[in-house]
Amino acid sequence: MAQVPDHPALPKLKAQFPQVKFLVGSFRDMVTVVVPRENIREVCQYLRDEPALRYDMLFELNGVDYLNYPGATHRFAVNYGLLATETGSRLWLKVFVDPTTTTAPKTAPQDRDVLEQGDPGLKVDSVYPVWPGADWMEREAYDMFGIIFVGHPDLRRILTWSAYGSYPLRKDYPLRGVGEREDFKIITREGA
Repeated sequence: MAQVPDHPALPKLKAQFPQVKFLVGSFRDMVTVVVPRENIREVCQYLRDEPALRYDMLFELNGVDYLNYPGATHRFAVNYGLLATETGSRLWLKVFVDPTTTTAPKTAPQDRDVLEQGDPGLKVDSVYPVWPGADWMEREAYDMFGIIFVGHPDLRRILTWSAYGSYPLRKDYPLRGVGEREDFKIITREGA
């Protein structure tokens, strides 16, 4: 039987949210709590505001694509790295999201339409109201993976342009790109 990791936040989370089914794992002394996506904002709010915990810093937020990963049951995940600056305690949260429509390139709506036309399976509440430092991290996860952060004050692409039409860190995105190379004039050494 698997041993539950020893972490100060775990009993408090379970006591505060008895109805929520958390999954907990540990790897190299890093504890990860898998949170259902409908509970992520309230869990983050509690972890920040609970006087005994005070996770006052979101130091990392990233997306992961589990396409063709052995044993994976979900397509995408959002990882949240939390730090309690007073105690140095770290905690990772993870939310899984699964697309309900195709993830093929050139099917993404423009930024202004993503909240209405975006895949509902890829929508997760923004943690920007809890930690304003999530601003650009959520925008990057949206731009690269297409994860839609509902409630973000300025959800638009940060590394590509609005009409890009795809998400380049998805594993089903072609390695040579989608038209990027074909649209440029080829200059040879002799012609330069």
